[in-house]
Amino acid sequence: MIERTTAPAFKQVEKINIIKAAPVTLNNGIQLYVINAGEQELVRVELIFNNVNWNISKPLQAYAVNAMLVEGTSTLTAYQIAERVDYYGAFLQTDYNYDISSVTLYSLSKHLDSVLPIVKDIVTDAVFPEDDLETFKRNQKQKLMVNLEKNDFQSRRIFNNMLFGNSLYGYSTQAEDYDRLGRDELIEYFHQAYQPENCSIIVSGKVDSGVIELLNKYFGYNWDTSLKVSHNVFSFPVQEASLRYLEKPEALQSAIRIGKVSINRSHPDFPALQVLNTVLGGYFGSRLMSNIREDKGYTYGIGSAVVSLVNSGYFFIASEVGADVCAATLVEIEKEVNLLKTDLIPAEELDLVKNYMLGSFLGSLENAFSHADKFKNIWFSGLEYDYYDRYIKTVKEINSETLLELARFYLDFDSFNKVIVGKK
Repeated sequence: MIERTTAPAFKQVEKINIIKAAPVTLNNGIQLYVINAGEQELVRVELIFNNVNWNISKPLQAYAVNAMLVEGTSTLTAYQIAERVDYYGAFLQTDYNYDISSVTLYSLSKHLDSVLPIVKDIVTDAVFPEDDLETFKRNQKQKLMVNLEKNDFQSRRIFNNMLFGNSLYGYSTQAEDYDRLGRDELIEYFHQAYQPENCSIIVSGKVDSGVIELLNKYFGYNWDTSLKVSHNVFSFPVQEASLRYLEKPEALQSAIRIGKVSINRSHPDFPALQVLNTVLGGYFGSRLMSNIREDKGYTYGIGSAVVSLVNSGYFFIASEVGADVCAATLVEIEKEVNLLKTDLIPAEELDLVKNYMLGSFLGSLENAFSHADKFKNIWFSGLEYDYYDRYIKTVKEINSETLLELARFYLDFDSFNKVIVGKK
């Protein structure tokens, strides 16, 4: 008979193996990183481009170019691109964030020779048709108008601007910014950013020598643009803590966002701060969830996070709560933050958090693509794989006394910027 009345004892994860990316240089100098794993004949090819030449007078250049890459080339229409990719059972997507833009292809290995030419065409010969650009602008303005009615969207937008001002990280897009987008502007940025000198490729899955040869065939030759670009680098003046309140008299819920500029992954304290954040609001059993959701019933969800960007980082707490309990929620958030600065975290609670973090890390390494994602995390931050050794060591060995000191240094509630959208 299995004993079901007693929970099994915790067993800490002892060793975590990460498949390391092997560097290969293509003929034209592009750096290719290979994560070879898995049994299925499936690969993911990611072409990654740094966002460059940030200019506040043209804030949407990088985003619009990435979004419209698949709208056609000089030889293929958007429909033909989609039809041919779909015919081979492949999947193609473009992604944009503050620091990088990417083009990602999922494909069976046997079809790579057929679909890679399409990807090559997109990243070297996109034409940004005028009619499609006008449609893009209309759709994006409509999407912005809809989002501006959402309290959480407004709170995030105001919060980022409070932290980072009118830089790339903090700029609040206006409808007029879409009106100013022109095709010539997109073509100009396309040629500056989508070139070999600004490109890295990560391929993961079942990657053999034939896959590498195909990538070199299509991206290592006949792609030689070398326009000068300026990589986006920012410094941010220290901002005085303040409260921004956007009143919406009819709101049933208020969006709360609290936090400050903080460290990123390249800082030695980052793994320890992630442990502290997990205790506070980084998982379902966190203190914020236990207090404000489970005990008080003020919200369906509340959480906190430490976000790493290339040029900075930030810490935030976010939730949407009933408008009538907004003020009470702020009191409880402050109480939970301050408790971390005055009281040692009990050993049982800290052990639970450690096991959660190690288990989550292990669970995030389920396939070759997730190993590639782990590589991207350190690669964007200019780090080596020993970062993960330090991370695991920190999670296993950190004690309550160290976390108390970290809380006193990083979690000063009075220094947090605070945003409320709705009713106080």
